[in-house]
Amino acid sequence: MSLYYPNRFAGDLLLAMEEVMGRHGLDAILASAGLTALSSNPPPNTLDRAFDFAQLSKINAALDDLYGARGGRGMALRTGRAWFALGLIQFGALRGIADPAFRALPLEDRSRVSLKALADIFSNFTDQTSRVEEDANAFRFIVHPSPFAHGRTTDRPVCHPLVGLLQEHERWASNGREYVVRETQCAASGDDHCVFLINKHAIS
Repeated sequence: MSLYYPNRFAGDLLLAMEEVMGRHGLDAILASAGLTALSSNPPPNTLDRAFDFAQLSKINAALDDLYGARGGRGMALRTGRAWFALGLIQFGALRGIADPAFRALPLEDRSRVSLKALADIFSNFTDQTSRVEEDANAFRFIVHPSPFAHGRTTDRPVCHPLVGLLQEHERWASNGREYVVRETQCAASGDDHCVFLINKHAIS
């Protein structure tokens, strides 16, 4: 069964990649992924669920192929941060989180409210179901299925664009503080879900 992101989400991700690595870098990634046609024919700015998870997985794998595991991870993290800043920050319920009433909340409450809004956006507009759990020390952003792990078999977590997106989300929700975000479980390495652990205490 095919699974999809909306065209708009995929288009914003490609724009984020271009911002991070330049036009030539993006074209090289798309060529490596076998998706050269996207260079001249990017997804339209619509919410139609028409961009296949398989394509997103190939793009993610191409980062490792071209830059190596460590370099690809760095590029993917930066892309995820730019992806949030370019597109998702202005989408749906997240738009209202710039309201002064939200900014008056304690930092932990800001993270809780906005993470749940982000999870709802993915669950409602994509074939990626997301939810948020928490304990005293951390939030867990749980994804099933992740397009970045789709069809892959690896020995390590690979959903680095979502890690970067969550890092930027936390920076934005907290007015510039940085938080540790790491993927602790990944479908590509045999887990049932992809799980992202977000510390509740800022590191800066």
